[in-house]
Amino acid sequence: MRRFAEQFEKTVDSSPIVLSSHIEKHFGPSGETLYLRGTLRFIDSSVLEIALFAAQGGRGIVVDKYRFQYMGKDGGMIFRYDNAPHHPGIDSFPHHKHTPGRVLPSSLPAVKDLLNEISAMILRKQP
Repeated sequence: MRRFAEQFEKTVDSSPIVLSSHIEKHFGPSGETLYLRGTLRFIDSSVLEIALFAAQGGRGIVVDKYRFQYMGKDGGMIFRYDNAPHHPGIDSFPHHKHTPGRVLPSSLPAVKDLLNEISAMILRKQP
């Protein structure tokens, strides 16, 4: 689990769009579980809130619960990925992506993919 957390932080730290980050890591007593939460602030003052719970399983690391909420500098939601089981009609249930006015099928995004998605959005806003 420690390697998973270190890799997560390394990916965040190497991103040119991340202005600042605050990531808390809470490991279970045996070191086989991790609760990771934090906030990333980007160069355009937008913010990504992160919360995930992962466990070491027989087949590797399994992310049991997650929420990645991306918000503009005004605090308004731009998108949120999560796996809360509140949209059973979605093909990818329980995984889904919220956008303003829509809920879309999705899968658990890797942090690198999230940063790429946010980077593309920031670049589109640049004059």
